[in-house]
Amino acid sequence: MEPIIIVHGGAGDIPESRIDGKFTGVKLAVSIGHNILQSNGSALDAVEAAVVSMEKDEAFNAGYGSVLNLQGEVEMEASIMRGSDLNVGAVTLIKDFAHPISIAHKVLTDSTHSFLGGDGAKLFALEKGFQTVPPESLISPNAQIALEQFLKHREFGRTEIGKEDGVGTVGAVAVDNEGHVAVATSTGGMSGKAIGRIGDTPQIGSGTYADDNIGGVSTTGHGESILRYCLAHSIIRLMDSGYNAHDATKIAVEGLKPAASQAMSNYERTGHTVVRGTALYYRRSLHCGPINIPPLTNMEATGCRLAMTGHSTLVIVSVYLPSPKRLLGAT
Repeated sequence: MEPIIIVHGGAGDIPESRIDGKFTGVKLAVSIGHNILQSNGSALDAVEAAVVSMEKDEAFNAGYGSVLNLQGEVEMEASIMRGSDLNVGAVTLIKDFAHPISIAHKVLTDSTHSFLGGDGAKLFALEKGFQTVPPESLISPNAQIALEQFLKHREFGRTEIGKEDGVGTVGAVAVDNEGHVAVATSTGGMSGKAIGRIGDTPQIGSGTYADDNIGGVSTTGHGESILRYCLAHSIIRLMDSGYNAHDATKIAVEGLKPAASQAMSNYERTGHTVVRGTALYYRRSLHCGPINIPPLTNMEATGCRLAMTGHSTLVIVSVYLPSPKRLLGAT
């Protein structure tokens, strides 16, 4: 079977000045993952390696470069899923390790549990040989500036940093030459989030889902809305019922709107969010190029039917909130 990998670097209020940096990062990540697939590696190893690459890059809201909570700390989370047996690994509230996605992978392969958080995740990681890093080494100058801006303006819910310093949640979906699907997603969450806040990324069925018999989905965007609707699994269910990836995504996001409007009622937003997205994918030995999602000014998702291999389809979906009036369909 033809191996394919798709990598995304998030979507949101990404300024023009940050687009090149994001594409540089996703090009490197997709190349790393693709090389593993071309060497007969597994989809699981490929998506982990791609995400690790982006966790090292300040251009993304994952690993180094993660946004900060109200105490100025990094609290990261990640999940990974293997479609052959629906096995999963997820971690949350990670503060002093460089690569949450690798810990999540180890949870999948070595733990009797599927989801670990906080001190328990740290103990597990140490037992498995992961080395801690000083928590401050994960804090980028841009993330500090973003927190300062949040404390000044209280613009809650941003997963992108400022007008000059956009970053975003990362993810990868892949199918290997054995036809196995895997998905990985990693994030630092929302700037100015409450201490201990957990978003959609580590929750299987919300931020990540993979099934060899159907496909794989990685999501990015407004976490509270996505997790309330279990967006990734909702898309998979629609695909299983016969919808292609594009139609399944559009239908699922329409269904998500009530959850999004409820989330919006918890805080006020004015104006609208300009949304951009960055993604790259590889097919065979060809670099199939960037997908530059155009600016959006309403509740929308991009479900790219980029790869169909046998019965498996790979999807990247991004969901961001506009103003409350637009969300509710008002003029």
